[in-house]
Amino acid sequence: MAGKEFTVDLSKPLVFQVGHLGETYQEWVHTPIVTEESPRFFESDFMEMLTRTVWWVVPVVWLPVAFYFIRMSYTMGLALPLVVALSVVGAFVWTFLEYCFHRFLFHLDTNSYWGNTFHYLIHGCHHKHPMDGLRLVIPPAEAAILALMFWNLYGILFTLSTRPVMFGGGLIGYVLYDMTHYYVHHGQPTRQSIKSLKKYHLNHHFRIQDKGFGITTTLWDRVFGTLPKTKAADKKS
Repeated sequence: MAGKEFTVDLSKPLVFQVGHLGETYQEWVHTPIVTEESPRFFESDFMEMLTRTVWWVVPVVWLPVAFYFIRMSYTMGLALPLVVALSVVGAFVWTFLEYCFHRFLFHLDTNSYWGNTFHYLIHGCHHKHPMDGLRLVIPPAEAAILALMFWNLYGILFTLSTRPVMFGGGLIGYVLYDMTHYYVHHGQPTRQSIKSLKKYHLNHHFRIQDKGFGITTTLWDRVFGTLPKTKAADKKS
């Protein structure tokens, strides 16, 4: 795993090595190592612990929070049918946010030391080790920072009574996103729709990494023209 001037030692903590790859980082990080082993990121055991999350932590932590905020809007006077409808709208809005995060933040084209380091931490590690099950869902500490940002943003965008339910619906959308993401990597789906979603996402990892940014849906890739061609279409062209 060598850059032009630097070689990453995979037996040592990786985070503060990858920045030294400079312009060769993008090629290195998008050349996946297909193993379920979880490489070490930091020397510090505490920092290392914060980067590893088992999949079931996500629904256990965030579903109660989501339903708390949804119930808050109900207790503030919104009718139950409206609360249900806005929860669905909030989850749908998440699918758009998921696409935007993946396309515009997680796939930043970096080459500086700190740019490479940042990118590796937020997403590059997943492309380098796509089957690492302990670094597939978002750690609660990182998710909490993002949640706080969106809670404040929603305070600007929505009314006092609709803000909690839109936020709670968005959290449900996030949980569905992380669970879907984990399953398409490690599950063995039997339904054709989920098989297609798995194929679509693994195609993003192993064939066309600059397209196919949706996880829970292909909708926004279709809207914005980033749906990858099938192998059959590639052969025809």
